[in-house]
Amino acid sequence: MRLGFIGCGNMAKAILGGILKQQLIPADEIIASALHSSTLDRVSEQYGIHTTLNNCEAAQADIVFLAIKPQFYEEVIREIRDIVTERQIIVSIAPGKSIETITEWFQKPVKLVRAMPNTPAMVQAGVTAVCPAPSVSENELQQVLELFTACGTAEVMPERLINGVVSVSGSSPAYIFMIIEAMADGAVRDGIPRAQAYRLAAQAVLGSAKMVLETGMHPGELKDMVCSPAGTTIEAVAAMEKAGLRSAILEGMEACSRKAQGM
Repeated sequence: MRLGFIGCGNMAKAILGGILKQQLIPADEIIASALHSSTLDRVSEQYGIHTTLNNCEAAQADIVFLAIKPQFYEEVIREIRDIVTERQIIVSIAPGKSIETITEWFQKPVKLVRAMPNTPAMVQAGVTAVCPAPSVSENELQQVLELFTACGTAEVMPERLINGVVSVSGSSPAYIFMIIEAMADGAVRDGIPRAQAYRLAAQAVLGSAKMVLETGMHPGELKDMVCSPAGTTIEAVAAMEKAGLRSAILEGMEACSRKAQGM
């Protein structure tokens, strides 16, 4: 099976790295295109894959990832649509571009899968929401899911929920990085060296997330386990609630979903 990547940004490289690390597809069966030869030189050196400045060449693969910015989708699809056949699978990772819209740009039926990955795929800890078009068979969907699970986990979801996925997992690493940075600032204020503060904060977030996933307990219940009566944690929680931590996160996610819907 040959893979093609049109676009070689961070997300494409994250997916590519996971696939190669899990040895799902050999490097000589993968081709990527980009606007600039300097980008392709770096990708070729790092991953050992084929590269090209010609999008149409990358579009001849069995599974083609459209890993370009949303504003360039229509232009690139116009460029490759005569090359793409009904036997290929096209994977879109753009927010705000519906299956219906992308199909209209191709001007013919295509086997299309919408996907919303996130950057932790770079360390094989990503989560990807996947939404297949009706023309995609169960076997073809499983092929795409296997590629994304090489980068973490994958969830099949209806398209009507995809904008919510953008806010809860696609964009949310940025929120978590802000929280880690703020926690580290607090630790530095208490006298902990900066590098050590980042490690402590990041590991605390990692461990907390692992507890949610592995225990199956409600996050509120896990929070209560840490909050001893009249203790330090409940004091911190009360201060954060007063400062509007929850509402800030909810408002940020709403803004994210609204932006995704309008793209």
